[in-house]
Parts: sequence; structure tokens; C-alpha cells
Amino acid sequence: MSRTDVKGLLRLAPLALGMGVVCAVLLIALSELAEALQDLIWTALPEAAGFDSDAAWWLVLVLTVAGAAVGLIVWKWPGGAGADPAAAELVAAPLPMRALPGIAATATIGLAAGVSLGPENPIVAICVAVVCFLGSRLAPKVPGPGWVGIAAAGTIGAMFGTPVAAALTLTESPGGDPDQPLWSKLFAPLLAAGSGALTMQVLGTPVFAVDLPAYTGLAWRDLLTAPAVAAVAALLGLAAAVAFHWSHRAFGLVANPMLRTTIGGLVLGLLAVLGGTITMFKGLDEMKELAAGDHGTGGLLLIVAVKILALVVAATCGFRGGRIFPIVFVGVALGLLWSHVWDGAAPALAVGCAVLGLTLAVTRNGWLSVFMAATVVGDIALLPLLCLAVLPAWLLVANAPQMVIDPAHAHTERTPARAAPAP
Repeated sequence: MSRTDVKGLLRLAPLALGMGVVCAVLLIALSELAEALQDLIWTALPEAAGFDSDAAWWLVLVLTVAGAAVGLIVWKWPGGAGADPAAAELVAAPLPMRALPGIAATATIGLAAGVSLGPENPIVAICVAVVCFLGSRLAPKVPGPGWVGIAAAGTIGAMFGTPVAAALTLTESPGGDPDQPLWSKLFAPLLAAGSGALTMQVLGTPVFAVDLPAYTGLAWRDLLTAPAVAAVAALLGLAAAVAFHWSHRAFGLVANPMLRTTIGGLVLGLLAVLGGTITMFKGLDEMKELAAGDHGTGGLLLIVAVKILALVVAATCGFRGGRIFPIVFVGVALGLLWSHVWDGAAPALAVGCAVLGLTLAVTRNGWLSVFMAATVVGDIALLPLLCLAVLPAWLLVANAPQMVIDPAHAHTERTPARAAPAP
């Protein structure tokens, strides 16, 4: 095992702390901009014009126009808006700075219009690009992957309000010196994650926990319920991954990126009419509304189906956004459905294991899946069951298709340059 460069880590510490704050500020800026536009679309305009914001024609119109706007930016905006998001991982190599305005604009439009995607992929891409740009100038001796890790950790820590999420995610990420101790590799990223999380706590952290009946303690049936729910959820996630690939190929038949996202927006509008506004947006506020309401077995089945379809369509037609937030919403709905169908199943256990299985199928990150499940149910007493339930679910998803496209099959996002005329 190689020796740790303690002095080097100490020199990097102030920069890592600062970069975490930068990531949190960028996340807040994007969120505030999206919320302001959302209020304009769904509150101010309907009130001024005197119509119901839940009207079917308005849902379809807003999402179709949002699709056209996103597609136009992707197609014509100088610098573009990044590559095909269906082929993008949560953490990737830094994009050129000229792409960031397009990414921010398309993400803001999608979040505000009610597209079933979260902010995680765009904001991580923005923060990685900004941090790598700044870091390469402030500390050029630090390798590029080091800044990528710091940016990703700072953003994830800010987004989930705790550095634990970043630590768990990074422990499953390959790279770095294999001879270097784990905590030496995590030192700077954890500083960024901690400062990002603290910044969000000062300025207001999103609350992921939903209000569920308290888990009353272990019963023997829970030893079967936990892995069963996680396995069913994982299989549902795998079915969504298969549909993801089919949908991507179908949208690939449309060559023009603006037409592609316009069609996608129209489909999302029709799905919103079918499933209701609770199936729209990233799902953070909606899953709390879901847990507080009484939707019945049929209603929950419809919500699960519509939200999965909306996620698949949004993620494959060209909208910019992440898949973790909406899939967690699906997990909450599926867990509530399970507790409705099987009398005696603890809602907190069913919801936690459903979130676990679906997140695992989509992200293939076991620790992040356990973390999201525990965070949503907000009960540490369920951790042992969650850690047991993740293992059989992992065996189901380990070799199955992932909800990400091979970059070789990504959509063309820009109009190819025309060849110069022959002399």
C-alpha cells in the first residue's frame, strides 16, 4: 500500500471545501430558476387567464411546447446541450463550458414544465464542468479525474443534504490508485460533499422522507416480505430498462431532435392527462402527496404504470434530466400498493424495499439504493432488513440490461455540417 501524501491533501483541502460550496450554489440557482418558471407556468398564467391549471388541454400544451423548446435548444443553441442523455451516466467526463448554458436551459424547462425527470444528471454535469475548469487553473497539478470526483461528491452531498450519499456512491466508482488507501482517495471528495451538504442545510435542504406509519418492529413475515418486495421492484425496474431501449430505438427513427422532443412532450402530456398531475415532475413533492392520500389499489396501479412510462419516454426522447428522483417516486407508489394488496405488510418496510429494488435496477449502485430507501422511510430500524433485501435483488439485476444506452447507439443531437461544394 502506497504512502499517503498528507501535505498534498492538506493543500487541496481549502479548494475542496470551496468547490463543495460552489456545487451547492449552482444547485440552488438551478432549482430556484426552475421553481420560478414552474410558478409562472402552473400558477400565474392560469390565474391571470382564469382557467384551471389541471385542465387536460393545458397539460398537453405545456409539455408539448416544452418539448419543442428543449429540442430547439439541443438542435440550434450554440454549444448544444450535451450528448444524448439516454447514453449518459450520472458522473461523466467534463463537458466544454460552452455546453453549460444549453444544459441549464433545457434542464430548467423540463423541471418547470413537469417532465418526469430529476435534476441530478444535468446539475452534476454542470458542476463537474465548472469545478474542473476552476480547479485546472487554481491547482493544475491535480489530475482531471480528481476534480471530477470532487465535483460529483460536492453535488451529490448538496443534492441529498448529507455527505454519506456521496461517500457511498464513490466507494462503488472505479478509478484512482488501487494502492492508495480508500480514505485517502475519499478525503478531498468528502470535504466537498460535507461543505456542499452544510451549505444546503443553511439555505434549505430538500426533505426526502415521507410520512408513513411507524415500523413497529421485526415480525417473522418481514424476513420474507423484504426480499420479495425488493425482488418484484427490481424486476419492474428491469422491465422499465427493456422498455427504455425499445423507446430509444423508436425515437431514433425521428432524425430531427426538435421533432423528437416535441413528440415526446406530446406523449408526456397525454400521460399526464391519464395519470393526473401527481405523475408529473421529478417526484419529490409528489411522493409526499402520494403517501398522504388514499388512492386505492386501482389508483396506485395506474400511477405506477403512468410514471414508469413517463420516465421512459422523457429519458429517451431527448429531455435533460436524471432518473433517480422519478424512480424513487415509483418505489413509494409500488410500496404503498403492496401494503394495500397484502394486508399486514408494514407500509414503511414495503416502501423502503420497493425504493431499494427499483433504484438498484436503474442505478446498479447497491449502497446508493440502500441509502435512498432508508432516507425515504426515515427509520434506521429497517436498515438490517434493507441490507439483506438488497442481496437477492442484486443477483436479479447483476447481468440484466441497464437503463443506459451504449454511446455508439446515441441519438444525433446536432445537425451534421454540410459538406463544402466542390470547386
